[in-house]
Amino acid sequence: MSPRYSRRILPAVVLGLACALTTASGSSAAERGVPAWVVDPTRPGDNLPRHGRSLFDRLFAVSRGGPAEIELPVPFSALLARIEAQLQPAADGSLPAVKSVLIPLGRSLQRTAAAPDYFAFPRVVAAVDRPPANAAALLLKDRLYIGYQERSAVLEVISYNEEEGRFEFQLVKDYRTGGRPRVFYANRMLCFACHQNGAPIFARALWDETNANPRLASELLASGGSFHGITAKRGVDLPYTIDNASDRANGFALTQLLWRQGCGDAEPAAQRCRAGLFAASLRYALSGGQLWPGDATFADAVAAPLIREARRRWPQGLAIGNADLPNRDPLAGVAELPANPARRAGLSHVAVAFDPLLPRAAVDIWQPEAPDALRRVTAGLAEFISEADRQRLAAILAGAAPVAGSEIRLACRFEEDAAGSLRAFRCTGPGNGVVEGQVELRGGRPRAGLLTRLTLPGGTALTGIELVTSGKPTTTRATLRPRRAGTNAGGNGLPRTAAGDAIVGLDLTLAADRDSGEMGIRLRHDFAVAQRAIDRLLTGPAAAALFGAAPFPRQPLLQALFAELGAPLPAACCQAAALLPPARLEVAAVAPEAAGSDAASRGFQPYCAACHQSAETFPPNFLQGNAEEVTARLRHCAPRLYVRLAMADEPPARRQKTPMPPESLLPVFGSDIDGWRNSPARKALLAQVGDWLRAENGQEPRLEGLLAGGYEALRPCLPAH
Repeated sequence: MSPRYSRRILPAVVLGLACALTTASGSSAAERGVPAWVVDPTRPGDNLPRHGRSLFDRLFAVSRGGPAEIELPVPFSALLARIEAQLQPAADGSLPAVKSVLIPLGRSLQRTAAAPDYFAFPRVVAAVDRPPANAAALLLKDRLYIGYQERSAVLEVISYNEEEGRFEFQLVKDYRTGGRPRVFYANRMLCFACHQNGAPIFARALWDETNANPRLASELLASGGSFHGITAKRGVDLPYTIDNASDRANGFALTQLLWRQGCGDAEPAAQRCRAGLFAASLRYALSGGQLWPGDATFADAVAAPLIREARRRWPQGLAIGNADLPNRDPLAGVAELPANPARRAGLSHVAVAFDPLLPRAAVDIWQPEAPDALRRVTAGLAEFISEADRQRLAAILAGAAPVAGSEIRLACRFEEDAAGSLRAFRCTGPGNGVVEGQVELRGGRPRAGLLTRLTLPGGTALTGIELVTSGKPTTTRATLRPRRAGTNAGGNGLPRTAAGDAIVGLDLTLAADRDSGEMGIRLRHDFAVAQRAIDRLLTGPAAAALFGAAPFPRQPLLQALFAELGAPLPAACCQAAALLPPARLEVAAVAPEAAGSDAASRGFQPYCAACHQSAETFPPNFLQGNAEEVTARLRHCAPRLYVRLAMADEPPARRQKTPMPPESLLPVFGSDIDGWRNSPARKALLAQVGDWLRAENGQEPRLEGLLAGGYEALRPCLPAH
């Protein structure tokens, strides 16, 4: 089977209903008068990437003069240390660069793997939210997430693929001391059942599934388990940062879609629009997140075409998938942990209201006419500019010459404290410009100060700017150099306007009455240097590749920009991934007629194979194997199959488990929950499972009876080995 065929077979051939989707959906979102999904949860895309590799592959690929392979440090603490070495540590060292939490009773596919020893072997979730250590390191911030279950020796990895402009889902099997870890790409249809925006998901506050929950932390400590160097008792700081990282990560898809399609296709005007967006994102990054409103050129070349094209493509706007799961305390209502292993296994039950399989409404709708529409595009692109890139660009611009400058003059009022050690000021000027702050005095002369507010025409709004004296101040005059808090005065430390230009100095003059005076703010319009470089790239031979209708080419575009500025980037790390063998799926798909010994067994194939035909036992792979094995597994799974199929007959408020197939995937079958409930296919499957149960015990299956001891008390789908 060719890789190209295998990358499509699960979502298309196994489901066998691609045409049904078109027929049932009928028309596009625009024709139906609803927002279009940024990421359609029913269309996960090819399982294998057509271009590039995941950042996880790139980070751990090793070549020693021949073909590359992925080498993973073991144990897990060594893997985390390897990732941390790529990252810039927090300035105060208060938090690790890789954020990790312990989840003993979670909602992942691996949630029962450690039963009944959930607290001795909790699942670890690790996320990267720190910038790269240097300009050559990979940008892993918000782009790498790892789930690790020690008992199953499996890593579940979500990491970004810059060339595809999407997150890849991967499994690492046999990850253990003495094992031979093998890396596979996962079935995206299975992943999208929960990860409906094609990106990481995480719970909302207060993150009671994690070791931030004091009771869970106490049980973890009492278990005597070892947690890979991760502290068992921790506050909400780490899950809070993971939650924020996953929220930012879920914005990447909108950014990529607007870059690819928002400006048009490959025509020169569309390329010019993308070049303008790139320049705006650099201004945004350099200025610390200030929005430049743009000039007439920006309005004509970028803003107007983007709004016009977005209105044409997505007249009802773009629906953004929701990464947040409801907060869940798995021990709510549990007075003490059951000593009986069978009863303790029931703790893994996930109530329907908390199930990540439930369809989630859009978290927001992006509208091209909305006041923040352009901010979201430029801020989104700025997430692809690393802190190392920003610092490098700021240093280049600060050293560029010659550069034009200008000065903004404001009238000031001063007020000195009784001790004569502090002088506060408030200055106002044209275009509602306002500057407020204070300077420390020594012998009546300014020595240092702080701007608490700096607002200038053109979107500039800064706070917390430190001031240091330059030259020799007098009692009536002083030149102050501004710097961003925690930086040096000059170069990377200069604050910048929303337009990306450096604010190089403030000149204070005190009038004879000592209550009034003047401030001059000197600007250096050095962003023009970057703008001219971008303009040259736009007219150069690589324009189509750099500004075409493709995923945002982060690394090639930045390399081209810095080369154009005369300061080429150092060689990027992790090039061995180009020598890796082709990416591989966890298991080759099997055509529908290949599994099951009879028509009854084969009837489950179209609806269940996408999730339950794999080499992995989570979720249970009851459709994997030869005909005899599949039939035996289906019969063994009959109690659980009956419950999942029968749940569609129950009102939502009475459901103890989510119906199967998941409601979020029913559009793949040209259906919805009402259509599936009434479909002959579901009724036939339910009847078949009922026949198996009657043949087994001679009794008519009843949902209430099956669930009398709870769903987790039912025998597992797979026979014990």
